[in-house]
Amino acid sequence: MMLRRPVAPRVALRRLRLMPRAVRRVDAVVARRINGRAAHPVLDRGAVHLSRAADRGVLWFSLAGILSLAGHRRAGVRGAASLTLASILANLVGKRIFGGDRPLLKDVPVGRRLRRQPTSPSFPSGHSASAAGFAAGVALESPRVGAAIGPLAGAVAYSRLHTGAHWFSDVVGGLAIGVAMATVGKALVPARADRRMRVGRRSGGAEVVLPASADGEGVLLLINPSSGRSVWRPDPTGFVSENLPAATVRRLADGDDLSDIVSSAFGSSRPPTVLGACGGDGTVATVAHLARAFDVPLLVLPGGTFNHFARAAGLESVEDAVRALRSGHGVRADVAELSVDGAEPLTVLNAVSLGVYPAFVAERERRERYLSKWLGGLVAASRVLRRARPVDIVVEGRRARVWSVFVGVNRNHAATVAPMQRLRLDDGVLDVRVLHAGARPHAVAALAFGRRTSAALRTLRLLPAAAAESRITDEVVIAVRSPDGAPARLAHDGEVLDGTGSGTRLREATVRIRPGALRLYSPRA
Repeated sequence: MMLRRPVAPRVALRRLRLMPRAVRRVDAVVARRINGRAAHPVLDRGAVHLSRAADRGVLWFSLAGILSLAGHRRAGVRGAASLTLASILANLVGKRIFGGDRPLLKDVPVGRRLRRQPTSPSFPSGHSASAAGFAAGVALESPRVGAAIGPLAGAVAYSRLHTGAHWFSDVVGGLAIGVAMATVGKALVPARADRRMRVGRRSGGAEVVLPASADGEGVLLLINPSSGRSVWRPDPTGFVSENLPAATVRRLADGDDLSDIVSSAFGSSRPPTVLGACGGDGTVATVAHLARAFDVPLLVLPGGTFNHFARAAGLESVEDAVRALRSGHGVRADVAELSVDGAEPLTVLNAVSLGVYPAFVAERERRERYLSKWLGGLVAASRVLRRARPVDIVVEGRRARVWSVFVGVNRNHAATVAPMQRLRLDDGVLDVRVLHAGARPHAVAALAFGRRTSAALRTLRLLPAAAAESRITDEVVIAVRSPDGAPARLAHDGEVLDGTGSGTRLREATVRIRPGALRLYSPRA
């Protein structure tokens, strides 16, 4: 019997034939240096966990969900789309053309090996392509957010080298594919710059004449220094002192009660004529409630991480607010009133929510004291999306089991089930979005990408279906039942309502629209 000579695997021949000798030499040198250098066990474990977290794009899809909920929906959608294109090109095209063997497992230190070694061809790295595609796609819509995600994408790419899953050329090739796909996506669907994607100018609101103040006389300004800690933002105190020297400025500390501070000011011999708030949406909503109670106009200085309401009012910066105050120009804006179990109503500026999102906010708040809001949000999203359970509600006599309910003040973008950014200030309606219960991936997909993008991804069989409904109304009553005894959380304007996270069962929430109920300083349209 004639013996046949052993034939090398086809993928190995492809690599030897298509990869230049110089590239293979660089790959070998880099692999020897990484594998021959002792690393701390924490680094080894971290690289393994990070690499596993990015399997099938789970890490990036979770981040896309966080960006969507944080008001950067276009950035999250573009990042996810770029990731999808890069993954398809790398895994379905690149690996079949180039192929190649992966590094030998015996050369990789035991502590940093993956539990399951990949068996697909080596070139290019799909993880690196996905990481670069997502980060580059996000950066095209929001350079600041992209800069924050970039180091994480680089860490994922390096983890593929550290764990011995890929050669150096595989990672470089994957990164190039990811950036290229984001660039192609930009050519097909032009990106909007970060400032242009925001509202940028006032959207509606009947114009009114408000008290003008050139130096801040009559203004009580409440500054929340803990807002916006997750982004770089200059301290506004110096600017306010220079431009509004006559204003009364109060920096809030832990434990301060805004109601007591404002009530004391209005009980003095010289009560303020304008209430100002510098902080995020939660701070602004609280001060807006007090401004309505004391019948004075509201001055908003953007100072939070997201500033949804300030953007809707055309206030992009502290300078915009000061100019509006000096000109005395303002508008009447709609607000909503939220009453829980018949209690005194609270003022809502953006949205009321229950279900998955309030659980995410509560978890993030617990972690952002020692992590940034972005990192805390990533950890919170991971935990909540693994453990969240649907809640039972009754809306207008109809029972339903849902993942989330959002009640937006005024109409929101039609393509999302998580309304956070109102399109106008004065259309006199509530925008109700309900995401019905199904498999957990259904909820994640719908909350992360919205209806249109989710539909496209479902067509490609990359995401499952989700059942969502929306309607327009002027009042909605939601009864929440928790048969398992778990507390039903409620949030408004990005803040969890006091008492709903510590065992109190929310029974009934009523939300009503109040057209033109808030007088607000705003730049001229």
